[in-house]
Amino acid sequence: MQLSGAGHIQLLTAPKGARQGRVAEQGEGCQASCPGATPMPGTREPSPRGWAAMGRWRGPSILLAVLLLLCPLPAAACPHTCYCWVGEVDCRQRALHEVPPFLPTNTSTLWLGYNLIVELGARAFTSLPVLLRLSLTHNRLEKIHRQALLGLGALQELDLSDNYLSVLSTETFLPLTSLSILNLGYNRLEVLEAGVPRALPQLQEIFLNGNPWMCSCSILPLWRWLGHNREKVPERSSLLCMFPESLSTYPIMAFGNDSFKQCQKVPLSAEHYAAFLLIGPFSFLASIFCCTFIGSIVVVYQHLRKEPQTWKRPISRGGH
Repeated sequence: MQLSGAGHIQLLTAPKGARQGRVAEQGEGCQASCPGATPMPGTREPSPRGWAAMGRWRGPSILLAVLLLLCPLPAAACPHTCYCWVGEVDCRQRALHEVPPFLPTNTSTLWLGYNLIVELGARAFTSLPVLLRLSLTHNRLEKIHRQALLGLGALQELDLSDNYLSVLSTETFLPLTSLSILNLGYNRLEVLEAGVPRALPQLQEIFLNGNPWMCSCSILPLWRWLGHNREKVPERSSLLCMFPESLSTYPIMAFGNDSFKQCQKVPLSAEHYAAFLLIGPFSFLASIFCCTFIGSIVVVYQHLRKEPQTWKRPISRGGH
């Protein structure tokens, strides 16, 4: 039987029995026309009109396959409070108090700005192995757990600006082996451990402006790091002292080595003070013991010198 465009139309509109017959005929046609197949006796290859009709049926299937390849299904459903599209999750301005759980694992960009997040707990982003950009700007962040950023080895950009951070631990940033841009601007940082930028081997830019820096000996490690990495601090001229008042609005980078002379002395630790407190009383008791011992020896010695004279006198009198 010869397949034609009209034959396909009849296949869609014919009764059930007729449709079964058409299906059988199409199967025979496929056996005759498939590459490498042996034509059945009495069958012919489809006409050009038949090939055109079959092409119209194959087109949508190919298009659907291409769309599935270009737009793979997410590994997890999008949180109802966020908006998701391929590779990006937008959770800005949602009044969130924590990082939404069960985010799509194929997320490469996560926007969490303008929320009410106060603390990042341990392993807050472990389900995001391909995350490249993370924005937490304009929250109420006060604390970041030392293990909060575990699993973000691919992260390249981290924005923590406009929060309430006052203390940051070096250990927090150790998992970020690929981080190149870090924004800590406009927080409450008075001091920053130099170990924080040193823990980021791929760091190219760090933003520190807008913090109330305490320009005392405690800022010396950061000042040294800034001096050796000026190219990584685009806004280094805007890093200003806030305390003490005598140095208010004074640029940190304007300090010289002479400014930290008094900080070069090794400060006494608590162990040193404890040692002094123990050595003082011990020395006092030891000196009393030594004086008493030496005095006793002198007294005994003097007594022994006088005893021989006392024995000789009675003997000499008895001789007369």
